Amino acid sequence: MFRLQIKYLSFFFILVSILSFFNIIYSYYLNLYLNLDTYYLSFFVSLIISIFFYKLKLPDNKISIFDKILTVFFGYILIPLVLSIPFYFSIYNLTFLNSYFEAISGFTSTGFTIFDNIKHIDQSLILWRSSTQWIGGLYFLFSIIFLIDIYDESFKKTLTNFISFDSSEVFKQAIKIFFLYSGLTLLIFIILNIFNVRSFDSLNLAFSLISSGGFIPANDLSLIIKENLQVIILSFLMLFSFFSIFFIFNLLFFKKKNINFFYEDLHLIIYYIFIVTIFFLFFSFNTNFSLNLLALSSSISNIGFTLDTSQTNMSFVFLILVIIGGSFFSTSSGLRFIKVYSLFKYSLNQILSFSKPKNVFMNKLIFTKINFDFNEINKYFLTILIFVFSFFILTSLLSLSGIEFENSVKLSILTLMNTVNSSIYGIDVFSFENLSFFTKYCLILFMIVGRIELLTIMLIIKKFLFKN
Repeated sequence: MFRLQIKYLSFFFILVSILSFFNIIYSYYLNLYLNLDTYYLSFFVSLIISIFFYKLKLPDNKISIFDKILTVFFGYILIPLVLSIPFYFSIYNLTFLNSYFEAISGFTSTGFTIFDNIKHIDQSLILWRSSTQWIGGLYFLFSIIFLIDIYDESFKKTLTNFISFDSSEVFKQAIKIFFLYSGLTLLIFIILNIFNVRSFDSLNLAFSLISSGGFIPANDLSLIIKENLQVIILSFLMLFSFFSIFFIFNLLFFKKKNINFFYEDLHLIIYYIFIVTIFFLFFSFNTNFSLNLLALSSSISNIGFTLDTSQTNMSFVFLILVIIGGSFFSTSSGLRFIKVYSLFKYSLNQILSFSKPKNVFMNKLIFTKINFDFNEINKYFLTILIFVFSFFILTSLLSLSGIEFENSVKLSILTLMNTVNSSIYGIDVFSFENLSFFTKYCLILFMIVGRIELLTIMLIIKKFLFKN
């Protein structure tokens, strides 16, 4: 199993080399030679690292959950180092910290950028920037599966309908997920092209939408999306990162729709329709339908795109949607809908039990006919507590670094939820490039913390603080 751990990382360094090769071909095709050498460098470095990991001789011993967590965490540190090479060695004179910040932001699908003016960047580097999101979203899906033993057994039973957890078939399953993820990316690209979005913009947006990233190939989304129909289509395409990727695959490609495996996603559909309905009934009398739909979709999917800068009065609502997040098996971040909804139902049952006999209330697991697993409920409570604790720490650190308190609060939420800092969240415009070293390192750390699930952080702390 130690060998399997290392091969897990080797697979992603191969993907980095493939993306580097794609950028080399793209640069030659458009005669963009400005940063061509950087892609050669990232190609060879990632290829060498991949071969090294693959050939590394390790005992094939059983690994613990803690070992798996460290593997995932190590990947979030090391892979962005290679992804930062084209930024660091580009003609734009970026420091190592700024280069690594951009790579981490993309790989965690956050979308914070040190580039204040995207139009001055050549297309190949913009494409590379978007690619960091795409590979980061795929890595996140792999991480969920890799760490599945941390979570509810019912989730694992759901996944066995699509993938095997037999270690001997790990690479077959990796290829299966890779082609599923790539196929959905291609589908989004085609749909955007059909609705007259420029091919280059469509490709970059497809990388962002499938990964729930926040990078766009322009200074403003309005330069790309100009028609109301395009706005509506983009709003619904964001849901690809909101629902379980296996649920989408099932609906698109399976002849027999096995919806019984997707209780969570069926509830997510109801949740989405409910949110949209409530919002337009009570808050959107005199506003543009398509713009509000975009703001809602981008918030619940943790993407953060916006076309309307006048919605700051609704920033609190959008931040709440960001915190809730999407499906457990999606690329979106947040606390996850299943956790919030399960805790809500469980808490409501407990409150109601004060007035009626407890046996009146059926403590059913939220999306199945199985009783509540109280160990899982405890994990959900711990996740909330860790989020609150992390939020207070990051807010304090950002405030001490000189960022205004309200901006620190909102930026902390968006960092932990891996959502880009667009105007709909009421954050004042500022440059990430001009932030202090301390602030950038804080944001880098907490972007990773938010992405690898807050529960895993608790397990790492537990391992170091408590030997037993």
